[in-house]
Amino acid sequence: MEKIKLLIIGLIFCSSFVFGQDLKPEYQKFIKTFISNVKNDKKEAVANMISYPFKREYPIPAIKNKAEFIKRYSEIFDISLKNEIIKSNPAKDWSEVGWRGIMLNQGTIWIDTDGRLISINYQSKFEKDLKNKIIAADRENLHASIAKFKAPECILETSKFRIRIDDLGNDNYRYASWSLKKKMNEEPDLVISNGKWFQEGTGGNHRFEFKKGQYIYECYIAPLREKGTAPASLTIYQNKKVILSQDAEIVPR
Repeated sequence: MEKIKLLIIGLIFCSSFVFGQDLKPEYQKFIKTFISNVKNDKKEAVANMISYPFKREYPIPAIKNKAEFIKRYSEIFDISLKNEIIKSNPAKDWSEVGWRGIMLNQGTIWIDTDGRLISINYQSKFEKDLKNKIIAADRENLHASIAKFKAPECILETSKFRIRIDDLGNDNYRYASWSLKKKMNEEPDLVISNGKWFQEGTGGNHRFEFKKGQYIYECYIAPLREKGTAPASLTIYQNKKVILSQDAEIVPR
């Protein structure tokens, strides 16, 4: 999701104290190793740094395992990204941002303090083209009433509902839901437009809010959550009173 990527990158503006400080020597050591591995195209070594699945910008499918990462390596690490990494100075261009990890420049790459590659906020031409192809195919498999949108945001499933959220452009989001027995090429049971996106804290958690008469449908997404808790939830309010609350899973591509 573009908005999440921008949110993560934007964290640096509320953490300005990290700039102007050299990265700790113990962190510089594995950053130097990472740079060397990228410079020498040591795909397996880079793949060993990752805890899978490794997310790509939605709706591009996440990378499930080491073998798949090696296969898709060149789709992510194009000349532009490799040059940014190779030319970086471990002490000056990489910054520790508290518990969030260590970032390259303004958040192109994130590595945690244990040396694990946790995020690549960069999209090559290949991935941009792939994203457009996936979106075009996605439209073909939807009911005609909801086939127009700028970009898909996510698909959630609760114990009762399948929910699809799409970006319609101009800060306008659409909620469409079906019972689990139905498919998305069938007419949705409920469609609400003019939804809004809200940031929750500084860790990437966010929510979508959709209003219909006296009802508010809230979809909460929590990339950073406590272990054992659901990654998302649906809460429905009637006149500000909760009438339904269900945990949700994020449906992977």
